[in-house]
Amino acid sequence: MTRKAVITGLGATSPIGGDVDTMWANVLAGTSGARPIEKDWVQQYELPVTFAAQLTNDPSEVLSRVEARRMDPTTQMGLVAAREAWKNSGLADQELDPERIAVAFGTGIGGVWTMLDSWDNLRERGPRRVLPMTVPMLMPNGAAAAISMDLEARGGAITAISACASGTEAMDSARRLIESGQADVVITGGAEAAIHPLPIAGFAAMQALSRRNDDPQAASRPYDTDRDGFVLGEGAGALVVESEEHARARGAEVYAVLAGSGVTSDAHHITAPEPEGLGASRAVNAALQSAGIELNEVVHVNAHATSTPVGDRPEYVAMKSVFGDHLDNVHVSATKSQTGHLLGASGALEAIFTVLALHHRKAPVTINLDNQDPDIPLNVVHGQPVELPSGDIAALSNSFGFGGHNAVVAFRSY
Repeated sequence: MTRKAVITGLGATSPIGGDVDTMWANVLAGTSGARPIEKDWVQQYELPVTFAAQLTNDPSEVLSRVEARRMDPTTQMGLVAAREAWKNSGLADQELDPERIAVAFGTGIGGVWTMLDSWDNLRERGPRRVLPMTVPMLMPNGAAAAISMDLEARGGAITAISACASGTEAMDSARRLIESGQADVVITGGAEAAIHPLPIAGFAAMQALSRRNDDPQAASRPYDTDRDGFVLGEGAGALVVESEEHARARGAEVYAVLAGSGVTSDAHHITAPEPEGLGASRAVNAALQSAGIELNEVVHVNAHATSTPVGDRPEYVAMKSVFGDHLDNVHVSATKSQTGHLLGASGALEAIFTVLALHHRKAPVTINLDNQDPDIPLNVVHGQPVELPSGDIAALSNSFGFGGHNAVVAFRSY
């Protein structure tokens, strides 16, 4: 018998709030996290993009000095989010079998700050000045490892690395671990800290970033006819996934059911999505089928919607091919308009928004949508949050990454 996976804990640190409650209040209010980067290296390297969606709270405010020194910023953010989720779940006060607790966490790049700063240190000062913790700090599995050690989770520490689909793909692993009976509790999500000169220069060179340096808060504008690229963001999101039986036995509050997920690949292009959304539509269908969700049950989608000219439309085409006319009844939120694009952490943050949308029956707004692209006629939530129906309802969170990675998670109300 397949066990039901439920969400019992949430944690985050983001460009619109250093914890879940603050972040949720701000996403409902339509708050932009984009602002100028006030670092000397912006002028030093003459970067063509001078803004990003940066954290509101420095992880060092909640981590010890020793912890912060031994972790890359990506790992720091992941641990901050995981600790909040763990506390929020109430599991911190429980006696648990550590071999029944697992971690499934994602990142698109990993320890980019450690890697590139260490390279500068090596070139300028020599090998003896490279720190002993360099390799553990730059490893992409750093966040999963740190979380597993912090929570004494010995049931496995999986790292999903699939570009911008990483956080969502990690949730697919978490669901499977719970449903198969391999674990009772899984801490899942994603983290990314890539607001660094090289990623900014690289994304700008491929014309993927918005260049609205004079108006950062209006730069991320999914579905708008004037969209010109995404806004780079940073942060982490964490969710505690638990078997329903385990959660009920301890009287835990359940936010939603992690009912299904789908993971596919385009096999089309290293950066561009398949134009007809064929891989994305297969991922949506797989998520719905694994969840046993009928099309008319879906009332909300948190879309990938990066605000790139070529990226937004294939997602619409994919959803239209799956939902048909019912898509007109689905309330679509594009929260990257507020948070920016957190790369490997984006799916985790957006899953939290989706879970809370079901829990509170309220879909977040999409900001900066002044002139909706007529080729993307979605029912986009903008202006004010939309009240979702009562009763049993379902929602999806979509993530698509460079390399043709497609990952979708399906949630049910509880």
